[in-house]
Amino acid sequence: MCLRMNTTKKKILIVDDDGVVVTSLAIKLKANGYEVFKAQDGSTAVNSVRTQKPDAILLDINFPPEFLAVTWDGFQIMEWLQRLEDGAKTPVFIITSGDPEKYVARARDLGAVAFFRKPIVHEQLITALRRVLKEEPAPVV
Repeated sequence: MCLRMNTTKKKILIVDDDGVVVTSLAIKLKANGYEVFKAQDGSTAVNSVRTQKPDAILLDINFPPEFLAVTWDGFQIMEWLQRLEDGAKTPVFIITSGDPEKYVARARDLGAVAFFRKPIVHEQLITALRRVLKEEPAPVV
């Protein structure tokens, strides 16, 4: 079911190293009227926030080390985003397969607006996005 909120598509950045997760989220988000950008590592994520200026970010916590580069995790990405003019205001939704008890407090302290454990229930994520982005779903026809 595709519900269109308005004529301007909201931009969502998905930051996750798991291609299956990224693809499934992208399909569901696009079907619900969002424009989707993807990043599989921290440096690409920070650059995407600067260049694409997303309306929301779906962010994993754990990432493998980048080849000959900085090792990032979701918390470090959030700390970097706080330093960016556009990034500091962008709502972050944590998506992780990790133990929520281990991560949720720190994620909220860094400004996360919601926390989703994988596998993600897409309808709950879409509802949370609409709430945070202050969107009203169109009536179902």
